[in-house]
Amino acid sequence: MKAKHYILFGMLAMLLAIMPMPSAFAADLLPPQQAIATASTKLQEKLQDPSFTKDFNKITQYVNETIYPHTDFDRIAALVLGKIWKTASADERERFKQEFQTLLVRTYSRAFVEFKEWSVRFLPLDMENGATKVIVKTEVLQPGTQPISVDYRMALNEGDWKAYDIMIEGVSLVTNYRTTFSNEIETKGSLGAIIDGLVKRNAEALAVKSAKK
Repeated sequence: MKAKHYILFGMLAMLLAIMPMPSAFAADLLPPQQAIATASTKLQEKLQDPSFTKDFNKITQYVNETIYPHTDFDRIAALVLGKIWKTASADERERFKQEFQTLLVRTYSRAFVEFKEWSVRFLPLDMENGATKVIVKTEVLQPGTQPISVDYRMALNEGDWKAYDIMIEGVSLVTNYRTTFSNEIETKGSLGAIIDGLVKRNAEALAVKSAKK
């Protein structure tokens, strides 16, 4: 799967996983699964509003507010940079985390607008008492196609279950980005150059979306 399509599908998968489900079924989910499903009512309300998808900046803000409580962006940023994170300054770490979060949210927002007629099936979760890490397994379903495996690595963080990786057909979003940024370090020479590139890409993308409103 090409990186662009992989990333977009990954964020789509997270969006779909928090789409509404029958209350009786939701009650049967274990806490990590419920963490993925908890924003269902808010998203459903937005999906019913045709005017909402016309303002990309509002979509981006809303998506960020919706997924932030259920996503460990600090951990994702550290995992994505790998050994680079260990040598980065506090300022570089914070700047990278903010710009990378913006990148993910932008991609997620595109999926929110562009993809329809998908649903998600939660698979049984065998969770031991006292577990602090789990993999929540789901399948993304679309009429006329085979189910696609989408799994979420989740960890208990100060009492809340948060996602820190998405695996699509066994391929990790974190690993995919780590490879991308490792290659960029070799060509650009520094983490600062990568961050500056992210700043530029995010600003240009949001400007283009705003101009199309």
